[in-house]
Amino acid sequence: MSHLKEGDLAPAFSALNEKGQTVNLSDYKGKKLVLYFYPKDDTPGCTAESCSLRDGYPRFQAQGYEILGVSPDSVKKHVKFQDKYSLPFNLLADEDHAVAEAYGVWGEKKFMGRAYMGILRTTFVIDETGKIARIISKVDTENHTEQLLEG
Repeated sequence: MSHLKEGDLAPAFSALNEKGQTVNLSDYKGKKLVLYFYPKDDTPGCTAESCSLRDGYPRFQAQGYEILGVSPDSVKKHVKFQDKYSLPFNLLADEDHAVAEAYGVWGEKKFMGRAYMGILRTTFVIDETGKIARIISKVDTENHTEQLLEG
Protein backbone atom coordinates (compact mmCIF):
# COMPACT_ATOMS: atom_id res chain seq x y z
CA MET A 1 0.00 0.00 0.00
CA SER A 2 0.99 3.62 -0.28
CA HIS A 3 4.07 4.69 1.65
CA LEU A 4 2.72 8.24 1.54
CA LYS A 5 0.82 9.78 4.41
CA GLU A 6 -1.36 12.82 4.93
CA GLY A 7 0.78 15.95 5.15
CA ASP A 8 3.43 14.62 2.73
CA LEU A 9 4.28 16.53 -0.41
CA ALA A 10 2.52 14.86 -3.35
CA PRO A 11 5.03 13.27 -5.74
CA ALA A 12 5.47 15.23 -8.98
CA PHE A 13 4.28 13.46 -12.11
CA SER A 14 3.90 13.91 -15.82
CA ALA A 15 1.61 11.78 -18.00
CA LEU A 16 -0.50 12.01 -21.14
CA ASN A 17 -4.21 12.73 -20.88
CA GLU A 18 -6.92 11.38 -23.19
CA LYS A 19 -6.10 14.13 -25.70
CA GLY A 20 -2.44 13.13 -25.85
CA GLN A 21 -1.42 16.30 -23.95
CA THR A 22 1.13 16.21 -21.16
CA VAL A 23 -0.34 16.88 -17.72
CA ASN A 24 1.87 17.65 -14.73
CA LEU A 25 1.04 17.88 -11.05
CA SER A 26 2.48 21.41 -11.16
CA ASP A 27 -0.38 22.39 -13.52
CA TYR A 28 -2.63 22.24 -10.43
CA LYS A 29 -0.54 24.40 -8.11
CA GLY A 30 -2.86 26.70 -6.18
CA LYS A 31 -5.84 24.36 -6.75
CA LYS A 32 -7.26 21.45 -4.81
CA LEU A 33 -7.01 18.15 -6.66
CA VAL A 34 -8.73 14.79 -6.38
CA LEU A 35 -6.28 12.27 -7.87
CA TYR A 36 -7.93 8.89 -8.18
CA PHE A 37 -6.17 5.71 -9.25
CA TYR A 38 -8.36 3.00 -10.73
CA PRO A 39 -7.49 -0.37 -12.28
CA LYS A 40 -9.15 -0.40 -15.71
CA ASP A 41 -11.44 1.59 -17.99
CA ASP A 42 -14.98 0.33 -18.57
CA THR A 43 -15.08 -2.29 -15.81
CA PRO A 44 -17.94 -2.30 -13.29
CA GLY A 45 -16.18 -0.82 -10.23
CA CYS A 46 -14.12 1.68 -12.20
CA THR A 47 -17.15 2.82 -14.18
CA ALA A 48 -19.19 3.26 -10.97
CA GLU A 49 -16.39 5.26 -9.37
CA SER A 50 -15.81 7.48 -12.42
CA CYS A 51 -19.54 8.09 -12.89
CA SER A 52 -19.95 9.00 -9.20
CA LEU A 53 -17.21 11.60 -9.62
CA ARG A 54 -18.75 12.77 -12.92
CA ASP A 55 -22.15 13.23 -11.27
CA GLY A 56 -20.56 15.14 -8.39
CA TYR A 57 -18.23 17.20 -10.60
CA PRO A 58 -20.22 20.46 -10.26
CA ARG A 59 -20.06 20.09 -6.46
CA PHE A 60 -16.29 19.52 -6.61
CA GLN A 61 -15.83 22.57 -8.86
CA ALA A 62 -17.95 24.68 -6.52
CA GLN A 63 -15.51 23.79 -3.72
CA GLY A 64 -12.47 24.55 -5.87
CA TYR A 65 -11.45 21.00 -6.77
CA GLU A 66 -10.20 19.56 -10.04
CA ILE A 67 -10.29 15.80 -10.69
CA LEU A 68 -7.75 13.57 -12.43
CA GLY A 69 -8.21 9.85 -13.01
CA VAL A 70 -5.17 7.60 -13.49
CA SER A 71 -5.05 4.05 -14.82
CA PRO A 72 -2.59 1.94 -16.83
CA ASP A 73 -4.91 2.08 -19.85
CA SER A 74 -3.78 3.73 -23.10
CA VAL A 75 -4.78 7.19 -24.33
CA LYS A 76 -6.99 5.47 -26.95
CA LYS A 77 -8.88 3.45 -24.29
CA HIS A 78 -9.30 6.59 -22.18
CA VAL A 79 -10.91 8.40 -25.12
CA LYS A 80 -13.51 5.62 -25.50
CA PHE A 81 -14.17 5.46 -21.74
CA GLN A 82 -14.48 9.24 -21.42
CA ASP A 83 -16.77 9.52 -24.44
CA LYS A 84 -18.98 6.58 -23.42
CA TYR A 85 -19.67 8.02 -19.95
CA SER A 86 -19.28 11.78 -20.66
CA LEU A 87 -16.53 12.18 -18.09
CA PRO A 88 -15.76 15.92 -17.73
CA PHE A 89 -12.23 15.53 -16.29
CA ASN A 90 -8.86 14.33 -17.57
CA LEU A 91 -7.85 10.68 -17.51
CA LEU A 92 -4.12 10.00 -17.44
CA ALA A 93 -2.53 7.09 -19.28
CA ASP A 94 -0.01 5.54 -16.88
CA GLU A 95 0.99 2.65 -19.12
CA ASP A 96 4.41 2.23 -17.51
CA HIS A 97 2.76 2.68 -14.06
CA ALA A 98 5.36 5.30 -13.08
CA VAL A 99 2.72 7.58 -11.51
CA ALA A 100 1.12 4.67 -9.63
CA GLU A 101 4.53 3.56 -8.36
CA ALA A 102 5.39 7.10 -7.22
CA TYR A 103 2.18 7.11 -5.18
CA GLY A 104 2.72 3.56 -3.88
CA VAL A 105 -0.47 2.19 -5.45
CA TRP A 106 1.07 -0.33 -7.87
CA GLY A 107 1.19 -3.67 -6.10
CA GLU A 108 0.22 -7.29 -5.91
CA LYS A 109 -3.45 -8.13 -6.21
CA LYS A 110 -5.27 -11.43 -6.10
CA PHE A 111 -8.24 -12.51 -8.18
CA MET A 112 -9.69 -16.02 -8.21
CA GLY A 113 -6.53 -17.40 -6.60
CA ARG A 114 -4.22 -15.75 -9.13
CA ALA A 115 -1.70 -13.12 -8.06
CA TYR A 116 -0.80 -10.29 -10.43
CA MET A 117 0.48 -6.71 -10.35
CA GLY A 118 -1.97 -3.86 -10.76
CA ILE A 119 -3.45 -0.63 -9.42
CA LEU A 120 -4.55 -0.68 -5.79
CA ARG A 121 -7.64 1.53 -6.03
CA THR A 122 -6.78 4.64 -4.00
CA THR A 123 -7.74 8.32 -4.03
CA PHE A 124 -5.51 11.18 -2.93
CA VAL A 125 -6.80 14.66 -2.12
CA ILE A 126 -4.03 17.19 -2.71
CA ASP A 127 -4.31 20.70 -1.31
CA GLU A 128 -3.39 24.02 -2.95
CA THR A 129 0.19 23.81 -1.67
CA GLY A 130 0.78 20.36 -3.18
CA LYS A 131 0.47 18.45 0.08
CA ILE A 132 -1.61 15.32 0.54
CA ALA A 133 -4.64 16.32 2.60
CA ARG A 134 -6.37 12.93 2.55
CA ILE A 135 -5.83 9.36 1.36
CA ILE A 136 -8.75 6.99 0.78
CA SER A 137 -7.70 3.37 0.32
CA LYS A 138 -11.14 1.85 0.93
CA VAL A 139 -12.95 3.49 -1.95
CA ASP A 140 -16.75 3.29 -2.06
CA THR A 141 -17.03 3.13 -5.86
CA GLU A 142 -20.79 3.75 -5.97
CA ASN A 143 -20.68 6.73 -3.60
CA HIS A 144 -17.19 8.15 -4.06
CA THR A 145 -18.39 11.77 -4.36
CA GLU A 146 -20.14 11.55 -0.98
CA GLN A 147 -17.17 9.75 0.52
CA LEU A 148 -14.90 12.62 -0.54
CA LEU A 149 -17.12 15.66 0.04
CA GLU A 150 -18.95 14.52 3.15
CA GLY A 151 -16.36 12.23 4.74
